[in-house]
Amino acid sequence: MTTTVAAPAVEVRDLTRTFGAFTAVDRVTFRVTEGEIFGFLGPNGAGKTTTIKMLTGLLAPTSGEGRVAGRDVYTESEEIKRHIGYMSQLFSLYGDLTAEENIAFFAGLYGVQGSRYHERRDWVLEMAGLTAHRNQMTASLPLGWKQRLALGCAVLHEPPVLFLDEPTSGVDPVSRRAFWELIYQLTARGTTVFVSTHYMEEAEYCDRLALMNRGRVIALDRPADLRGQMADPILEVETSDASAAAQALQHQPGIIEAAMFGRALHVAVSDAAQAQAFLPEFLGARGITTGAIQVVRPSLEDVFVSLVRREGGAVAG
Repeated sequence: MTTTVAAPAVEVRDLTRTFGAFTAVDRVTFRVTEGEIFGFLGPNGAGKTTTIKMLTGLLAPTSGEGRVAGRDVYTESEEIKRHIGYMSQLFSLYGDLTAEENIAFFAGLYGVQGSRYHERRDWVLEMAGLTAHRNQMTASLPLGWKQRLALGCAVLHEPPVLFLDEPTSGVDPVSRRAFWELIYQLTARGTTVFVSTHYMEEAEYCDRLALMNRGRVIALDRPADLRGQMADPILEVETSDASAAAQALQHQPGIIEAAMFGRALHVAVSDAAQAQAFLPEFLGARGITTGAIQVVRPSLEDVFVSLVRREGGAVAG
């Protein structure tokens, strides 16, 4: 008996995009399986949005290969657009239309008509919590409602693949978490979700992550496995001035990296015991008092900072 292996939802090999002499995306390769939440994590200028534009048929690649929902990114870009959902950080809504009018507009674009339209419209309104506010102008809606409305409009036609380009920028943490609950519901029904973000806590929600910097994928794995690749010990240090402490520790012997982590300081070191003895004296001599110093499990932020540093740092500006 022959077993049929399902084609990946997204597959790219050596995908590249240049603008003159500048290479925005540099030979990116990965596969995304059906029903997966695949994350793109990276600073501004890393190439995340340019990659998504190529995969959604909005920008032609310079070279390389790519297929989305079984369609070729070079020759079938219009077909790709009909088989995906796309939501940007700007939400792509029309502020001078009501919530229901926005739904009707996008339904027309996607060819959702008749009884299916009424069913999908009611689903979006209920999902977004807008049933009682369907006639309210979109511009006057709270940001969290706009976000859920934009998501609903992006999946009106029930696409197999959904692209989200930093969809929670500027949204409060409560609304952000509620948004991710909706993402889980979509993937439970089989939707593949491709999401770019610069929020480390959001990256933890993904099944797998591609870390990007300077147009290249510098690591790709499950969040837990990425953390496990961090060999250097991480110390969490309580100080009276974390920012000044991070600055003072740069380029000191035994200190690999020092960066703020919330109100504390995370310091990657070559030897934990030596650093625990060194830090209070070194920082104290500079007027910075220290509190608790303990070895902690690396966060994704620690991993990302370390990898970006090894790859030459983030793009300035």
